[in-house]
Amino acid sequence: MFAPLLQHPVIAPIAAAITGAILGSFIAALVSRWPQGRSVLSGRSHCESCDTALRPWHLVPVISWLALRGRCATCNAAIGPDTLVIELFAAAIGALAFALHPGWAGLGIAAFGWLLLPLAWLDLRHYWLPHPLTLALAIGGLIAGYAGLPPDVTSRLIGAGAGLAMLWGIALAYRTLRGRDGLGGGDPLLLGAIGLWLGWQALPLVLLIASGAGLAIALVLQARGTVLDNATRFPLGTLMAAAAWPVALLSF
Repeated sequence: MFAPLLQHPVIAPIAAAITGAILGSFIAALVSRWPQGRSVLSGRSHCESCDTALRPWHLVPVISWLALRGRCATCNAAIGPDTLVIELFAAAIGALAFALHPGWAGLGIAAFGWLLLPLAWLDLRHYWLPHPLTLALAIGGLIAGYAGLPPDVTSRLIGAGAGLAMLWGIALAYRTLRGRDGLGGGDPLLLGAIGLWLGWQALPLVLLIASGAGLAIALVLQARGTVLDNATRFPLGTLMAAAAWPVALLSF
């Protein structure tokens, strides 16, 4: 009964979009609370300005933010757009995955995107790739492989080793030549976890897209007058996540 629904050309993408928006609400809470040392599993959501506990109708994904026009219903303080953006991204991940890949493949691609999203956002905002989230991504890749989703498990395992080795090698070479760290410790682990999803064959393309996007961003910043020096940091994890999911979407 469940399998035909996953393959329905209309119901499956809509249901996945709704599921994604709900998961996006949880992800938004996670990436907001975790850097502050707060648990996402305990305590009611509240306004950061007036500390008023939010009612259930204030927490409907996407709709509540739009209905309240991005402001607290109690104190009218502005609410940042991060929650809305994350919910929309998560909804789009679900909808696109099932629109292009109905069935179990769509579920796997959607899960890959939903696991990447908090890692991408935390790296973008805090240059932080928490190991528990990277581990969850890696375990998800193994589960998908043993469930029979392409690529095969051998390619995934080789991809994990290749991803780790490539970025650790680059980090070691940079440290040797420049005398300082050029990559965060979480970046090789993330690429290894991505390799467990996409297999070793896709990793060069992921790195090519991520590095190309980083170069394009640097050129735009320079054109706007931003001075780029040795202290300038780029969220490589965000760039790799943003490259990896479209590769999965278009190659499965």
